[in-house]
Amino acid sequence: MGAVGGAAQDLARRGDDHPWVRTAARLGMVAYGVVNLLIGWLALQLALGDQSGSASSSGALHELADQPLGAALVWGVAVGMLLLVVWRVLEVVVDHEWGAGVKAVLYAAIGVSAVQVALGDGSQGGTDSWTAELMGMPGGQLLVGAVGLGIIGYGLHQVHKGWTEGFREDLEAGATSGDVGSAYVLLGKVGYVAKGIAVGIIGGLFVWAALEHSAKKSGGLDVALQTVLEAPAGPVLLGAIALGILAYGVFCLARARHLST
Repeated sequence: MGAVGGAAQDLARRGDDHPWVRTAARLGMVAYGVVNLLIGWLALQLALGDQSGSASSSGALHELADQPLGAALVWGVAVGMLLLVVWRVLEVVVDHEWGAGVKAVLYAAIGVSAVQVALGDGSQGGTDSWTAELMGMPGGQLLVGAVGLGIIGYGLHQVHKGWTEGFREDLEAGATSGDVGSAYVLLGKVGYVAKGIAVGIIGGLFVWAALEHSAKKSGGLDVALQTVLEAPAGPVLLGAIALGILAYGVFCLARARHLST
């Protein structure tokens, strides 16, 4: 069994080093950047009073589907997310970067949503249904709370990565030098912090749902941003987060061009 595992890891290592894998990762990162740009735009519209769209990955994909050649663009996002999943899984196998596994799950969720939207059966709804199913399981309240704490932890990690500029290691050497490089760093810093805050709010909603024993208290990114909007000075806060998510989307495009090898 050990020999089989070693052979599989060696095969994965050769794949991870292949130029095509890096090309695939760059294409996938472009797709991810586009999704975040659309989420940021929808969040900004929400802050400005337009509540017709859902500021979530699903809402962003529906927005993309409504554009000329929308179906092809959404399928492109689906393929891009699949490429990112393969890249992150290889990182888990080769480098034992377990955080890459979390990102693989995130990319897979967006990819599945993209396929559903492309096929015409994707909804813009939230996470109430599966949260309710989880809540109904033995120890479900604790499970939902644990999920919430895990999401909060991931959000804090994103904020820390942005604040400390830990994302620099994701860019190839020289990408952060000069005026353009300084702009990349600024976009990454603002973007990671904003995304981390939004993700942390999602986690907080799950913890709240567990404490109240109500799946209706939980929700995805759209519910989290709506919660921000309803807070004191909500439109200003939401506008700042929206601009941050837009910055993160632009950073993803820069990262696609300068992806670290």
